[in-house]
Amino acid sequence: AISIPSNIAEGWSRNRNLEFIRFLEIAYSSACELETQLLISKDQYSAVDYESAEKHLLEVKKMLFGLILSKKPKSAY
Repeated sequence: AISIPSNIAEGWSRNRNLEFIRFLEIAYSSACELETQLLISKDQYSAVDYESAEKHLLEVKKMLFGLILSKKPKSAY
């Protein structure tokens, strides 16, 4: 989970739009990894509110996807 905001911050520090997009995509991939880890951990840790965690993670993924689309040049579609 820490790698998501870390990649956003690293991309922002590059001061170039294409680099920022690249790191946003890496952050999105990290969110997908976290989603997989949540699914795997369900069997091991029953005390965690997985429904809430998955809901929040879905919102993060939507925000990242929207930000990626907003930063890409229109010719990239």
